[in-house]
Amino acid sequence: MKIVVVSDNHGDREIIQKIVDHYEGKVDGIFHCGDSEFKQGDPLISKLHLVAGNMDFEPFADHDLTTIDGHTILTTHGHHQNVNSGLLTLKLYGRSLGADIVLFGHTHQLGAEMEDGMLFVNPGSISYPRGQYAPIGGTFAVIDGKQDTYEVQYYDRQLSSIDQLKFHFSS
Repeated sequence: MKIVVVSDNHGDREIIQKIVDHYEGKVDGIFHCGDSEFKQGDPLISKLHLVAGNMDFEPFADHDLTTIDGHTILTTHGHHQNVNSGLLTLKLYGRSLGADIVLFGHTHQLGAEMEDGMLFVNPGSISYPRGQYAPIGGTFAVIDGKQDTYEVQYYDRQLSSIDQLKFHFSS
């Protein structure tokens, strides 16, 4: 399983188009964790597993649950799970839906961690990053999942891998 994860472009359609053009057909899915600010009818929507963020005013789903190669992937924005205050509520939500990978945004800060057999990935904001890695200028993630291992590699807006932001996890 190989997927792309992006979030919080806040109306910057061009960068999502660039990512879709580069990865479509090369990965098992492109997951968008909300705050796209896309309008209904935008052709990019059909190319994404897209959820609603707190700044989306179109009726997108609150979450997406997808299974690829035995990996159950929950995508949500995270604002309803209070991710600014930690991952506990998000973890309980993911567990209640049977997820083993949880993708979220909202904080605009990238992060990847494994907890109790569940992989949590925040790709950061592709357009308005915050925190320690904000100087990169926007990030997204590619997750390569095998039977019991995951590799999470972060990329910048030029689609270049960021060497110091590559993580390996075992479930």
